Amino acid sequence: MNVMIPVRQDGSVEPRFGKAPMVAVAQVDSNSHITAWQTFHVEWDRLHDEGTEGSHHARIVRFLREHDVVACVATHVGMGMQRTLAAMKIPVLPATSPDARESVEAAVAAAYGADKDES
Repeated sequence: MNVMIPVRQDGSVEPRFGKAPMVAVAQVDSNSHITAWQTFHVEWDRLHDEGTEGSHHARIVRFLREHDVVACVATHVGMGMQRTLAAMKIPVLPATSPDARESVEAAVAAAYGADKDES
């Protein structure tokens, strides 16, 4: 499954969702382990105030669809974006670690569980 998280250059969680300069899309396996990680310089911080809130949400929706994102991990998401994600049936999972990769794995394990057949 593909999970998106706002990130900083140092690999920590970016606290802004809709104003994140950079995000990562993690591919996570059934054991809640990251198997692929790709970062994108989305510049949502700069683009946020260019146009309407609806056009900015549409920009984020396009990104999520283009990358087949099924869940987002974040520390904060504004109410408007929460409604948009809920309409898309994309859950927002809590970021619980300062490290973005650890947050993704912990959030996916908590929300979906990991297979018990791990070695």
